[in-house]
Formats: sequence, structure tokens, C-alpha cells
Amino acid sequence: MASVKIAYIGGGSTRAPGTVASFIRQAQNFAGCEIALHDLNPERLELVRRLSVKMAEAEGADIRITATTDRRAALSDCAGVLSSYRPGGFEARYQDESIPLRHGLIGQETQGAGGFFMALRAIAVARGLVEDMEQVCPDATLFNYTNPVNIVAQAVADHSPIRVVSLCEGPIVFPGEIAELVGLDPAKVRAVMLGLNHACWSAEAEYDGQPMLPLLARKLEEGIADDWTRRWVSLAVTMNSLPASYMKYYYFEDEMRRELQAKATTRAQDILADVPSYWQHYHEQADAPRPTLEPALSRGGIFELEVAVDVMDAVFNDKNEVWPTNVVNGGAIADFPDERVVEVPCLVNRQGVRPIAGYRVPPPVRGLLGALGEYQQLAADAAWDGTRQQAVQALNSNPLVRTLPVAQALYDELSQAHRAHLPERLW
Repeated sequence: MASVKIAYIGGGSTRAPGTVASFIRQAQNFAGCEIALHDLNPERLELVRRLSVKMAEAEGADIRITATTDRRAALSDCAGVLSSYRPGGFEARYQDESIPLRHGLIGQETQGAGGFFMALRAIAVARGLVEDMEQVCPDATLFNYTNPVNIVAQAVADHSPIRVVSLCEGPIVFPGEIAELVGLDPAKVRAVMLGLNHACWSAEAEYDGQPMLPLLARKLEEGIADDWTRRWVSLAVTMNSLPASYMKYYYFEDEMRRELQAKATTRAQDILADVPSYWQHYHEQADAPRPTLEPALSRGGIFELEVAVDVMDAVFNDKNEVWPTNVVNGGAIADFPDERVVEVPCLVNRQGVRPIAGYRVPPPVRGLLGALGEYQQLAADAAWDGTRQQAVQALNSNPLVRTLPVAQALYDELSQAHRAHLPERLW
């Protein structure tokens, strides 16, 4: 591999040590490369740098790891930019989850009103990031892992010449997860997922070389005790296609809202309770003779953002591999406009990330995915350079919002809660 520089925007996060570990695990594919960590918090950035250098040395990895709070310095001369950041932290995620619930709607990080405000905050940062890239590394590719990955990619693709691909492990893991939940071997599953991020469905699904849906139908007839597993399998069998787990929020909206409202804490609060133990673990390992990340004490597990590392490997090493990614459709899926960012299998090599044409979204779910695609476009446009009115329109178009008085009240409250992370035009 030719030595390249890769900037990691969000390199001082709780996920960063696991992400660097993913690079180190593939050290032979990134030999001679520089990983430039960038973050706004200098103390945590330095801790991640120190831990990362020690992990690389312990494994004999020929990877140079640097760190800076100067974004342009991190980006300078990069071939790739990995972005995984969270404006406002988990505290902002808590607002995204809890405020919609008070209005009788689902609160979630990427779906509904919560996902919309995550998009507004994320794209406010992404706009400045790609403007910097245009100045100091115009030929670099942005490998985005910041949620909602599809809306972030849509905004960048529409408004910047920077090449962008958004990544998520969902299409890879959803089929195996549903198999494991009903007692099947996930290693025997082969499925092709496509559609939109967190809203993908299987175009093909086999188990041990045979059609998988009849197997799931039999499991459903035999009885499934767990409510969530039964819903997921029931949806798959009814639509004759494996759905992303996030489809539960749309097809079981009332049940999911009641369950979220009944919980004593939100997901963000649960994560926030664990964050101190993550940093304590990273401090201890940075001082250890041979650092070892423990899964239970590392945000996301030992290895993070693995699919992003895999896709970068395929690009920079010209691997000609097929990976599910989020890219501009360009006619690959006939069910979406050409300019829409879609989640689809792509051929990945030195020429870039190109969608494989010829797939169709299952007919029973095209209506919902079409609505979500229109919302995605409206949200991306409003976030990039739109007005408050356009933002309210986008929010109201979301299938989990729909009601105008609720959308207006939600926008008022959430825009005030996130005021510090939004451009003034959206207040």
C-alpha cells in the first residue's frame, strides 16, 4: 500500500480507542500510513493518542499516530477523512430522546424528531469540515460514520465537490442478528440489504443455501416468547423480506413509544452512566506495559468502525471488494431518484465506491421508503442552508411526526435545547 494520511475527526471520543484498534488489527493493510486524530477536547485527545501509540507499538504496527486540535492541520495532505463525531455529546442525545417522548412521539438518535435534530447538528459541523477539505485536501474522500449517516451524506453530496461515502454496519449485521434471535446460526446467513440507512430490507436472503423466509415463518408458527423478536420476525414474514431493526419504530410505533416512555432512563442516560468507566479504563491501559482493551469497558467493544476501515482498505489497496455503503444512487435502485443517497451494495476499489445496479426495494415497503427518502432530502437541504420554516417542513414530513401542531411545538423546544449547536438561521 502506498503510504497515505487519514484524518480521524472525532479522534478523542469514547469510540476512538476501538477505532484505532481496528486500524491496528489491519496493520499490514495500512503499513506506513499516518492516522491524524482530531478532536475539540485536548485532554481526551492526548489520552487517546498516547493509548493508541502504545497499542500500535505493542502489536508492532507500522502506523504513525498523531493528534491535533487544529482541524486543517489534521486534514492537510490527507487521502481519506474518517468522520465520527457527536455535537453536544450524549447530553444532546438525551434531549433528542426525551423531549419527543414528552410530546407523545418516539425519541431516538436517528429516527423521528430526535434523528432530525441530530442531523441538523451533525451537518452544521460537516459543512465546515468539507469546506476545510476543499481548501487543504480537495482530492480526499470523506468516509462518514456520523449519524444520521444517510442525511449527512445527502447534504455533502448535494452541496460539495468532496467525494463522500457514508458507512454503517447495519446491512452486514441485521440478517445475522435476526437469525441468532430465533436460534439459527448467523454464519449460515447470506443476505443482500438495500434501501436507506437504518431502513434497509433484503433483496435476497438465504440460510445454508436455502430461502430464509420460510424458516422464519416456521419459527413464528412454533411460537416466539420475546416480544421484540416476535415483532421483528413477524414483520419479516409479512413483508417477505428481512428488515433493519429500526423498522420497529414505524410498524410497531405505538408499542415502541409506550415501551420507551415506561423506561426509567433513556439510552443516552445509560451510556452517560458508563462513560466514566470507559475513560478510567483508557487511562489505566495507557499506563499499562501492554495495553489491552476490554469489551465491557470500551465504548462499542474492542473494535469499532470496522466497516469504515474495511472500505478504506478496499479503496486505498484497490481490492475490488463489494461492501454495503451509502452513496448517491445514480440510477442503481429504480425505486429512488438518481440524486438520492441510498444504502446499496457497492464495488469498492481505487476508482472509488460505485453502487451496483439492478436491485429493487421489496414492493410492500416502497411507500414508506419513498416517504423517508423525501424526508431525507428535505432534512439535508434545511440543515445545509435552509430557513427555520424549511426545517419545520422537513420535520413535519417525517413519518414519525406527521402532525403539524406537534411538529411546531417539538421544533420550538428542541431548537432551544440545541441552540448552541445550531446556526442562527435555524433558531
